[in-house]
Amino acid sequence: MPDNLKDFLDARVIYYNQPKFITDDPISIPRRFTKKQDIEIAGFFAALLAWGNRKSIINSCDKLMRLMNNAPYDCIMQTDWNTDENHFNRFEKFVHRTFNEMDLWHLFNFLQHHYLVAGEQSLETAFTKWMLPGDNNVERALTGFHNYVFNFNEAASREIHCRKHIASPAKKSACKRLNMFLRWMVRKDNAGVDFGIWQSIRPAQLVCPMDVHVSRVAAALQLVASSGKLIAPADWQQAIHLTAFLSKLDPEDPVKYDFALFGLGVEKHYR
Repeated sequence: MPDNLKDFLDARVIYYNQPKFITDDPISIPRRFTKKQDIEIAGFFAALLAWGNRKSIINSCDKLMRLMNNAPYDCIMQTDWNTDENHFNRFEKFVHRTFNEMDLWHLFNFLQHHYLVAGEQSLETAFTKWMLPGDNNVERALTGFHNYVFNFNEAASREIHCRKHIASPAKKSACKRLNMFLRWMVRKDNAGVDFGIWQSIRPAQLVCPMDVHVSRVAAALQLVASSGKLIAPADWQQAIHLTAFLSKLDPEDPVKYDFALFGLGVEKHYR
């Protein structure tokens, strides 16, 4: 472990948290858009598909954005996904690992319900409506979001397959992909990577996304308990534990260290 961990990680944040980070990262997908709702929807799907090799992730996101005519909000809003099967035909061959066209169908219906039926102007409220004053983190937001996605109507409550793609702390998941999405939407600094377009969640309430790279570096630097050479698959408590440690380094913006931990893990510069 470096003698001065904060200085070491702060330097790594500066090194990785810059526009060159965007090129090979899924955040490059929502970065193509300027309309808030387009950024939210493109970011939401880019985060959900952030599973596996980054080149494969971006290729799948590219394909999905093309199928949505590179106008995700208009695509969601202008079709009755429940009745107009012809408009959904072009998505029938879409697949990324275990995520398939029926998962898209469910989430398209959810997004249309949120924006059109519920009349919300931002996906932010799909998370924040479940939070209470004084919440230290986004646990309640993530649990509420999961319940909302699968209970917005009667058909949604019967959906089974898509549930594996919308994680929940209630199921002890580390919620890596949703926490990454929240980081994109909430954090804002001068580096130009994260968007910072949501205002009701504070950066201090975010939880660090724990993928395999972050988990390995956190274990190597003794930021979390590890078993053997590698940390066991991360769960919600480990994500909370890591974030609590990072909060000691920066109480207002602990998740900025995600850049450092992830970058060190990819480049294996932590040993």
